[in-house]
Order: sequence, then structure tokens, then C-alpha cells
Amino acid sequence: MDYQSLLEKITRAANPSALGDGTAADYIPALGNTDPTRFGFAVTDITTRVHGTGDWEVPFTIQSLSKLFTLAMVVAFEGDNVWNRVGKEPSGSPFNSLTQLERDQGIPRNPFVNAGALVLTDRLISLTGHACEALRTFLREESGNHILNFDMSIARSQQRHGHRISALAHLLADYGRLDNPVDTVLRHYFWQCSLTMSCQDLALASGFLARHGLRADQSRLLTCDEAKGINAVMLIGGTYDAAGDFALRVGLPAKSSVGGGVVAVVPGRGTLAAWGPALDRHGNSIAAASALDAFTTHTGWSIFY
Repeated sequence: MDYQSLLEKITRAANPSALGDGTAADYIPALGNTDPTRFGFAVTDITTRVHGTGDWEVPFTIQSLSKLFTLAMVVAFEGDNVWNRVGKEPSGSPFNSLTQLERDQGIPRNPFVNAGALVLTDRLISLTGHACEALRTFLREESGNHILNFDMSIARSQQRHGHRISALAHLLADYGRLDNPVDTVLRHYFWQCSLTMSCQDLALASGFLARHGLRADQSRLLTCDEAKGINAVMLIGGTYDAAGDFALRVGLPAKSSVGGGVVAVVPGRGTLAAWGPALDRHGNSIAAASALDAFTTHTGWSIFY
């Protein structure tokens, strides 16, 4: 494949100034200052060869992308038992909905809404003793970037202003869905979200989902069925209540974040990571979605082709 030519087309498709309105996630003040015109894109195949364009080596906070890796780690520990704690259905509601959680009697609709991520963070604390440290170690090993770390200013900003997610955690505790103290779960969740990674790091770190569960060192993290299950749930819930539109445009399992990052998986072929801080009303990156749409259009790398 002529990656250079392809990446030039993707950069043109993802030009933030030509894509209309969109804003950074200013409800987290430390994120609201991010330049909305930044853009990066990386693609890696299953042999971990990486190509990139734009700001693909610039680190940014992964925010909700941490949910994907937390889910994988919990599944690696206890397999399908994870689905006794969280559902696997589309949300159809905003990712931070309190009313949906109450309607569902405290069982999160899927692992990628905030309530689901809190339940899995709670479980990872119980399984490892220190969820955010375990996640950092895992991501360092899979990405090969052994200096990736937390952004303390982002973590503290989220702790100060994360009133709605705090409400979700207390509601989960009221339903008996958390095993650890609410404050402990929230602290680990906020610190996981504050990990900083580049598009290159993210494309490499998510490669186990393209390799049907094999880690970068070829050891097995997940069974083939477990990797398939995570990809399937990502397709229907990874981009919140815009999952249908994203599947139509991009045609790949993908996870987005309010930091502007998106990871997408092409099973058996490779992984993609894109970053653009300007978000649409669903909390998904406008530039990243356009870049991924362009990539699958030009390559045919879609699960539906």
C-alpha cells in the first residue's frame, strides 16, 4: 500500500477548518484550552509497522479510550463473567446519563458509557489492587512507550469538576454495584482518563484486538472469542449514541473519547488511531471521524466490505 499518498488524502479529508463547527471538551476546563485545529492519524499493521501524518506523535489525554483497555484487562482476568456486571447493548442516550442507569436498575447499558467504566474500574481495583497503575503498566508494554504517564493537571481538573460522574458513582453504590469506596473508584477512574498517549502509542497499544487477542510480545491476553466480543460491543457502543452513524460511515469497531482521540480496529489487518480535539454534539471528534471515513473509503478496510 502507498501509505504516503493515502495519508495525504486523509489529511485533506480531516482538515478541521473545513469541517464546520466543533469545540473541545470545555466542561473539563483543562481540556477546553486544547487547540481545536490539531490533527493526527496513525495506522499500524499486525506486525506493528506504523505510519502517521500530522500530529501523530503528539501526546494527549486518552480520556474514555481508557475504558477499552480497562475492559480488556478485566476480561483477561475473568472472561465472560464481566457481562454479569455490565450490559452489551447500545445506549441510545448520552454517555453520562443518570436517568438511563436508574431505568436499568443500576446495571450499565455497556462498558463504554461512564457508569459501565466505573463498574469495570471498581473491578480492576479489586483484581489488581491498583487499577490506574496496572493500566499504565499494560499500556507502556503494548505501546513500547515506557515513559507514557498521567497528566496531573487533567486528573485534578476532572476531580474538581466531575460532578455528574461522581453522581453516577454514588448511584451505582446505592444499587450495590461497587465493591470499593466511591472516592477510591473515582480517583482511579480520573487518573486512568488522564493518561497521555499519541496516535502512534494508541494504534500500537490496541493491536491485540486486531491480532485476535495476542499481545505485542505474542503472548495471549484474550481468547479469539473474547477479542471478537470486545470488538462487537465497541461497534455498537464505542462512539456513544452516534454508534449507528459511525458504523455507517466508517464500518469498523471504534472507541472515541472527549479528548478527541478515536481508536478503530480492522480485525486481522491492523489498528488506526486519530486525534482531533473539536467534538460534535455526541462527544466524538469531527476530524477523526472524517479521517477514518476517508481511510475505509480509499482502502476498503471495513468489516462490511
